[in-house]
Amino acid sequence: MIAEQKKPIYNEDSIDVLEGLLGVRKRPAMYIGSTNTTGLHHLVWEVVDNAIDEAMSGYGDLITVTIHKDGSLSVQDEGRGIPTGIHKTAKVSALELVFSTLHSGGKFTDKSYQSAGGLHGVGASVTNALSEFLDVTVYRDGNIYHMRFENGGHKVNDLEILGKTTRHGTLVRFKPDAKIFSSIDFKWDTICNHLQESAFLLKKVRFVVRDERQNLEQQFYYENGLKEYIELLNADKDTLNSVILFEDYSNDIKVEIAFQYAFKDYNESLLSYVNNLRTKDGGTHEFGFRAGLTRAVNDYAEGNNLLRSKTKLDGNDIREGLTAIVSLKIPEAKLEFEGQTKGKLGTPDAMAVVQNVMYSKLTYYLEENKEFAVNLIKKCVDSQNARIAARKAKEEARGSKKVKQEMILSDKLTPAQSKDYPLNELFIVEGDSAGGTAKSGRDRLHQAILPLRGKPLNTDSITMEQMLKNTEFATLINTIGAGIGANFEASDSKYGKIIIMTDADTDGAHIQTLLLTFFYHYMRPLIQKGMIYVAVPPLYRVSKETDSAKFAYAWSEVELETQKKKIGTPYRISRFKGLGEMNANQLKETTMDPSTRTLIRISIEDPLVVERRVSILMGKDASLRKKWVEENVDFTLKDPFIKEITSG
Repeated sequence: MIAEQKKPIYNEDSIDVLEGLLGVRKRPAMYIGSTNTTGLHHLVWEVVDNAIDEAMSGYGDLITVTIHKDGSLSVQDEGRGIPTGIHKTAKVSALELVFSTLHSGGKFTDKSYQSAGGLHGVGASVTNALSEFLDVTVYRDGNIYHMRFENGGHKVNDLEILGKTTRHGTLVRFKPDAKIFSSIDFKWDTICNHLQESAFLLKKVRFVVRDERQNLEQQFYYENGLKEYIELLNADKDTLNSVILFEDYSNDIKVEIAFQYAFKDYNESLLSYVNNLRTKDGGTHEFGFRAGLTRAVNDYAEGNNLLRSKTKLDGNDIREGLTAIVSLKIPEAKLEFEGQTKGKLGTPDAMAVVQNVMYSKLTYYLEENKEFAVNLIKKCVDSQNARIAARKAKEEARGSKKVKQEMILSDKLTPAQSKDYPLNELFIVEGDSAGGTAKSGRDRLHQAILPLRGKPLNTDSITMEQMLKNTEFATLINTIGAGIGANFEASDSKYGKIIIMTDADTDGAHIQTLLLTFFYHYMRPLIQKGMIYVAVPPLYRVSKETDSAKFAYAWSEVELETQKKKIGTPYRISRFKGLGEMNANQLKETTMDPSTRTLIRISIEDPLVVERRVSILMGKDASLRKKWVEENVDFTLKDPFIKEITSG
């Protein structure tokens, strides 16, 4: 007899109310995105943003972030200090309200802040909710106020006065809850990179970062803000002009625009910010910038008869090789974001304001700087001619049954059968041996295999002409079928995913870096659209000596220990030194099958970091590369030649 399954009851008693900050602890990813290292550092940004909002409003010019030896982190500013009086509605101190109640704060109107980054009012309270403890000290009105929370925001003491002071500002110290996060280890580089970006955007405000664990200190201070930001981004590029900086204030919106052109760069790099927050998905301010730029350049070109044909310059031609930053300060009453992530600006006024600023100021600048103007128009016309020629060549190729092959191509590609390109995957594989295994283990309908012959060239130190003469890159360009450089169109790609699959060793990592450098320089839209991936093959296979059907894979030393316990003795450990050591079925089930594999999607989260890393790791200055490796690579000795270990 089958027991009747008990049906769940749904009535008024089924409704739970999570009091205070319990909802944040129950669903942390809803508030900080994840519980990995990204979410961990989001706690820092929430507190730092409050300090930045004070400085942005003109209160204080020093922000200090300290990573303490006990794993906690503190943020100190010299602002006005969080108010400590009793809130007339909540009947508790304003300080307690800020740290223990969601959607509380002084940024919902323009009474306290003309413009601010933290607008949801959940920042400080979310950090508190996800911390083992949070300690806040306020210097205000001649007094030192103190309050402490523990175990996810539970108040330890009421607001107390510790003494008198002439200082002003707020000090917040917190330690993330290890029960919430996969790791509570703050990353020095991550924090420094974020604060350096903030220092560029908030010129003449000093950011100090200290790490008591490693006895490190770094300071960021910029007199010229965005100008210095652009100069650092383009430090190793052959540029057409010095950085151009426009500033204006219109319709209650403050606009700062900085831009510079580079030769031999086929990409457009446009970074935009609103109230010091990166708008990764663009928005109305980016539309306004592009429209104003295109109109100003075309009007100057036409007015000075610099166009050989009557065809206007396309915006893409004008923006080739352009690095630009658009930063806006918008009052709360006008601020609109699309979606929950603040990634895309929706403020209608921003488009008109930015377009007018860019058009009027650039028009004047071009008239006053004729040499630059003529050189810019020439660069844009050259881009236009190259684009038109590439389009004609593509059309001729599509219309011809026999296409002349000018590039020397390898014959190693094993294509996918499907013509439904977005569903297809291209595996770029290290070596013929691994290529043969991957070919046998692939899904023939949607997966293509392209083995590499040796290591690709370093495209950071050669010309495009040299790159095109390389058989491996010529084959890769032809295989993807979407063009190259300025004429690359991601929508024309024959593959929705391009997956780099190499051995899990230093040579494999080097090949990954060389390929990513190529994609970054010549097919960057593939990275920006999330179409480039790195496969993650396992390091070990643990199998039962007495039962071959019982086995498991491990991707790390920690996981290996776990799998050994699960399999039980006696066991055998196979170490995969390379992809070629796996059989087709093993490679398929661990690395190629979409239902079981793990892929790392490559993205550009911080353009400044990416530009500097590519320059350091792939550039010609060996001393910079050596210094970075010594500071960032852990040379822990491990025996890479152990292939099998057996246990009794």
